Amino acid sequence: MAEATPDPVFQIQRVYLKDISLEQPNSPEILLNPDQPGVDIQLGVDATTISDGLYEVCVTATVQTKIEDKTVFMVEAKQAGIFEIRNMPEAQLSAILGIACPQIVYPYLRGNVADVIQRGGFPPVNLAEINFQAMFEQQQAAAASAAQEAPQIVA
Repeated sequence: MAEATPDPVFQIQRVYLKDISLEQPNSPEILLNPDQPGVDIQLGVDATTISDGLYEVCVTATVQTKIEDKTVFMVEAKQAGIFEIRNMPEAQLSAILGIACPQIVYPYLRGNVADVIQRGGFPPVNLAEINFQAMFEQQQAAAASAAQEAPQIVA
């Protein structure tokens, strides 16, 4: 009799704020400037293996506001989650780590970033909803394109 394939496992072990900082390098002078600052938001996703079947997925955000070339404030935040994922095919695993896990972690990041900005004395900056599937597919396409463009070494 053939062995039964174990059932896939996907469980959230923990979601936590890994790091957050708020910098106001040009305060208080910049706060008196009536001009509207420009806002730049950068996001990233990183997944690492902790041990067999345990993964940490970290979503990072950097929010920087400037008036001309002077920073009004900058927030850097890392929100992470530990996930137990077992008995998944490799193709599914990378999609889970790049799409499903960040979708779980991201709402916590959004709330923490908005909170620290508001506590810093500024109007809240609300991070937009993110389509992690589209982001993941873009990263996969870029990686495939880079692999095709890499020089081939013939021995």
